[in-house]
Amino acid sequence: MAVEHLPASASPEEIAAILDRDACCVVDEVADPAVMDRVREELTPWFDKVPPGRDVFTGEKTQRVGGLIARSPTVRELIEQPTVLGAVSKILAQATNFQLHLTQTIAIGPGETAQSIHRDQWAFDFFPFPDTYPVQCNTIWAMTDFTEQNGATRVIPGSHRLADRLQFKHEDTEPAEMSKGSVLFYTGGLYHGGGANQSDATRVGINITYNVAWLRQEENQYLSVPLEIAKELPESLLRLMGYAQGAYALGYIDDTRDPIEAVRPELSRTREGFGEIGDLDQVQERLRREAR
Repeated sequence: MAVEHLPASASPEEIAAILDRDACCVVDEVADPAVMDRVREELTPWFDKVPPGRDVFTGEKTQRVGGLIARSPTVRELIEQPTVLGAVSKILAQATNFQLHLTQTIAIGPGETAQSIHRDQWAFDFFPFPDTYPVQCNTIWAMTDFTEQNGATRVIPGSHRLADRLQFKHEDTEPAEMSKGSVLFYTGGLYHGGGANQSDATRVGINITYNVAWLRQEENQYLSVPLEIAKELPESLLRLMGYAQGAYALGYIDDTRDPIEAVRPELSRTREGFGEIGDLDQVQERLRREAR
């Protein structure tokens, strides 16, 4: 089954419907190529110094640069891109709220071998989540064109409905080819892996991932983003990073204070019951409505 492509005008509902069915899709040309060039320029100092991966899985000819909120103002805009957040909110709607899971650029160099096929949600200690309860929604923004030749991400559409811990071969997968500025969406249950780069150019993507707020983040945003930078960020991004309560009673500080007080005290919602989450009765009522 080939990867379905949608236009940049696609609605969050349309994207979510394909993700529910296939666990992956490409939305073409969401960002202008110049935006991708700007990210590359902002991150060049880090690409110049970061070593390649430590093993075959992380890629011995692959560079990974994280901590993108602190290092790239342009990536902050991509994290909060409205269509992306809209689609993520639909896919992860079964949870009270969601958060930023990780930010990372992945540069697959010439001669890199294919990554083993895996599920990203295995990061949660290989817990077998129900296939009807997605806990993670990922995006890969194409900083360069993604082709089968240069290592486009390999995916198995619909594999989120398959059993856990299966093994697959290259011929079981499809390349998620896309042009620069396009976005590959996929859920944490999709079997996938980075492709082999058989070209003479480096394939670069920006991996921005979101997960339900009651799970731990893969990238520790509180330590990846220095406090002096965090203090200058907008409230919406801070709360997405994790300076917010997750579900009813997760993530508060000391005397049940709003965690954003640690960075921007003036934005606190402590006296408002943490905003939209509400009190326990409200949460239980919402769950009862959804169950019906």
